[in-house]
Amino acid sequence: MTSALPHPTTTVDIRPLQRRDLNEVARLAGEAPGATESGNTVELGQQLQRLRRWYGVLKCFSWFPNPLRNFFSAYVAEQNNRLCGMIQVSPFNRTRSTWRVDRVVVESVAGSPVSPMDIGSQLLRYCFQAIWEARTWLIEVNVNDSDTLALYRQNGFQTLAHITYWTITPDVLQRLAEREPDLPNLLPVSNADASLLYQLDTQSMPSFVRQVFDRHVGDFKTSLLEGVQHSLNRVFHQVEHVSGYVFEPQRKAAIGYFSLQRCRDGSHPHAAQLTVHPAYTWLYPELLSQMARVVKDVPAQAIRLASTDYQPEREEYLERIGATRTEHTLMMSRSVWHKLRESKFSLEALQLAEVLQGLQPARKPVPGRFSFADSVYPLSSRKRRLDHSASKSESKSEQIPPFEESEPPVPSEDQP
Repeated sequence: MTSALPHPTTTVDIRPLQRRDLNEVARLAGEAPGATESGNTVELGQQLQRLRRWYGVLKCFSWFPNPLRNFFSAYVAEQNNRLCGMIQVSPFNRTRSTWRVDRVVVESVAGSPVSPMDIGSQLLRYCFQAIWEARTWLIEVNVNDSDTLALYRQNGFQTLAHITYWTITPDVLQRLAEREPDLPNLLPVSNADASLLYQLDTQSMPSFVRQVFDRHVGDFKTSLLEGVQHSLNRVFHQVEHVSGYVFEPQRKAAIGYFSLQRCRDGSHPHAAQLTVHPAYTWLYPELLSQMARVVKDVPAQAIRLASTDYQPEREEYLERIGATRTEHTLMMSRSVWHKLRESKFSLEALQLAEVLQGLQPARKPVPGRFSFADSVYPLSSRKRRLDHSASKSESKSEQIPPFEESEPPVPSEDQP
């Protein structure tokens, strides 16, 4: 796809990522402003190394639906045979109705009238048109990255929520682990509990966020490939996945859930995900104490946890126990309404005669007599009224003699 920019002699070619572009993408990520300070650059470097190693296998996986189909879905912008931009996207849910922009990396070409803002806009618009399943797009950007925020706002993204990332130090975790958590109904998570976790997830967020996420029960089930991936991470990367949820027997519902990626060799911090029902905020200290006891047997490392602005109780508790704010980001979304699939036989395309064919006249109507009584009174009630009046007149004729007609009197001549 070739996107024409405002300058008449300058064009930017946007195409899917190829193997020969990996070195240029790594260079772009390293030279991008602020790239060395962002944690996403480390993740991008690891993904590029795996992509170089398994490019042929991952390319075959992209030909049919599977969880590895979008391992590294990216598009590049090329100008004058030189790579000047890259965008990486991924599906956010299983139904692929919501997609996420992982990163946008652009650079200015020397002597080119095209600005990096225009190149980034062309990359975003290409994804909006090329990925037909996506009806909603989601991004997360640091609040201090003014250039990226301006790019997203220029292309129609609006603020959805504020996210704060916290770090719970090993000292705080040791203090929390000394307390025995009061969780009598803490159960392990399996695919049979997906409906309970889905209900908990929908109740723990506002309606506008729930509409953008568009999650279903299938999003909370672990597929076979994901189970294999967890096993491989436990063997090769020393990362173990531990999860559990709190069951409320009276309501027959889940009221709390935690997911923890525990690093057993101490090479990087533990990553945690926490979901609590808004009516059971007393579960925050209990679940955090449980997570602290889970990581007590591994080398001391911090736990990274996120909170949003619609979870004030979580932020208050994290501040009270001494957690540290490490990053503040902004979550934004954009709807693509023209991607709504229309039915082939829509009601708007059909005429009234096609919808209600039984009302069509078989031949041209013939004009007939019109009676006001027929239109006001039904035939049955009108017949009863006529029979009643006829019987009444017959009874009167028997009682009163018939009237004899006579000639009218002739006036005399004496009368004036």
